[in-house]
Amino acid sequence: MLRHWQLNRYIMYLRSNTSDLKYLFVFLFCFSSLITKGQELEYSIDELMGKADIDLYGEDINLRKEAHDAFVKMRDAAAKEGIKMQVVSSYRSFYRQASIFEAKYERYTDVDGMEPLPAIDKIIEYSTIPGTSRHHWGTDVDIIDGSVPAEGDVLVPEKFESGGPYERLKKWMDEHSEEYGFYLVYTDEPRRRGFKYEPWHYSYAPLSKPMLENFRKKNILQLLEREDFLGVEHFTTGFIKTYITDNLLDINPDLL
Repeated sequence: MLRHWQLNRYIMYLRSNTSDLKYLFVFLFCFSSLITKGQELEYSIDELMGKADIDLYGEDINLRKEAHDAFVKMRDAAAKEGIKMQVVSSYRSFYRQASIFEAKYERYTDVDGMEPLPAIDKIIEYSTIPGTSRHHWGTDVDIIDGSVPAEGDVLVPEKFESGGPYERLKKWMDEHSEEYGFYLVYTDEPRRRGFKYEPWHYSYAPLSKPMLENFRKKNILQLLEREDFLGVEHFTTGFIKTYITDNLLDINPDLL
């Protein structure tokens, strides 16, 4: 299978060793279909569901190599303006996501006395169903400005708004994040459904877009039916279809 880094290396070789650029153009044309097919084969279902051991880079960053390198460049650029870009969460395995989901499910059903389906609906306001999180891919980060003191839960929208501790970070990201390939996932678009607005969650589009394209072709209901975590027995075909449409796909259109 042709990897992106192998393709880039071969293109550089052609550029330095071919006097006639028409050969380079022919190469790119001939391999365009292969690249597209390669993206479909690039990631296993275990990778997409957070069950595979993938190579992660950077202390306290934990992203795939390409996403890590782009993030470091973005972080360093922000640092020049006094912003300390700090990762709160990045890669998260299936099993870690399952523990988060189950803890909330138990709290809402056992402690708060909610019925299973309303409890699940409340969970997926912010938390994903295990196996469907973008954080499984090693492409997504939740970030704050570590140079600014903040009390309590740091990942709340109000702290990224005017007057909040992370206002400056959010403004900088609005202006510059896309230059480095990072896009806000869950925007404040009023008509958007699914997960609530998350001004801290960014995705490295060059990798996450083909991964989402691959994942959305899978039979997600069938995959989840094989799992054994609290609440999964209440998933219906209708619920999963709505979850896919609203939570997984109603995101920043630049990431589709």
